[in-house]
Amino acid sequence: MTRPPTVAQRRLIEAADPVTGRLRGTQAQLDALVKRGLAFRHPRPPHDHFLTPAGHRIRDAEPQAPAVAEGSASADGGFAARVGGEEEAPVLSGAARLREVRSAWQGLLELRRMTNPGGATDRPCGWERTHLVRAAALALEAAGHLPAGPEGDGYRVRATPQPEAVAVYAPDEPALRACTATLEGAGWQAGAYTEPRTRVRYLLASPRRT
Repeated sequence: MTRPPTVAQRRLIEAADPVTGRLRGTQAQLDALVKRGLAFRHPRPPHDHFLTPAGHRIRDAEPQAPAVAEGSASADGGFAARVGGEEEAPVLSGAARLREVRSAWQGLLELRRMTNPGGATDRPCGWERTHLVRAAALALEAAGHLPAGPEGDGYRVRATPQPEAVAVYAPDEPALRACTATLEGAGWQAGAYTEPRTRVRYLLASPRRT
């Protein structure tokens, strides 16, 4: 049975061009993917490396988050930003959790640099657009916002029926405005709305494209 790719190799695979499958990395990293049948070297100059069908299958499966820290907890083994209202606390807490979140955010910025046109880090990348709730939650947690506990106040990020949009709830109007500023600074566009029945205020946020 073929061993699954390492965390570093999976990160490289997930950062491949979403259309062409072109890879970026050191020669040693690319050679390792070729050896495992996950990439091939194009015969024509500049001899770029591209994903094979096997590499595409790995990338198209449910990907891990952009950074994985020891002790992090999520169903797929990757880092899990707190979306608010979780029944279980993360494996790490306090200063260790802060370091884990900071590392995950830096990993996400690197993923943006590697996959966005022109290496832009000021707007979300493809991974974020397919993991909207986790991506928005990471931006909030990395900026120091506190997620809601099972019964406590704090932000909550939830999926919506709208494409490329999440709902963000906060305990009061100042907290909602602070979440707006954070998300806009992280490359999202956000607007405040009121639920017709409950009159609860919330943000509708989506990744900015330009």
